[in-house]
Amino acid sequence: MAADRPKGTLYDGFVPGRYAIDAYGGGGFRFADMSHRGSILALPSGIHAWDARTPQDLTLGAFAPVLAEAEGIELLLVGVGRDLVLLEEDVLWGLRERGMRIETMQTGAAARTYTILLGENRRVAAALLAVA
Repeated sequence: MAADRPKGTLYDGFVPGRYAIDAYGGGGFRFADMSHRGSILALPSGIHAWDARTPQDLTLGAFAPVLAEAEGIELLLVGVGRDLVLLEEDVLWGLRERGMRIETMQTGAAARTYTILLGENRRVAAALLAVA
């Protein structure tokens, strides 16, 4: 984290680097000694604020930042909230066409799995909808 960034906040919607997800719930996430209210994308470039709020927001366009970094991602974990909802077929195949395997699960399971695979130095990314 740059020295000019206030500690404990996701500055300008982005923090560079790969970080474990330390906690989730209450409408947000904790990572890298910071917290963020809202959904996030944990990508090879860093953790980004994500505008998606509900499973209905999970269009192929919502995954544009993921597609931009697809070369560095072997597995994308998609946390869809508290209840398991499958991605629409066009979204699923649009992501798979870029060479990624896709696993859809509840947000908590996706955050925990991401952290484990990140610790194993895997080429993993996560798209996580915030849960209350």
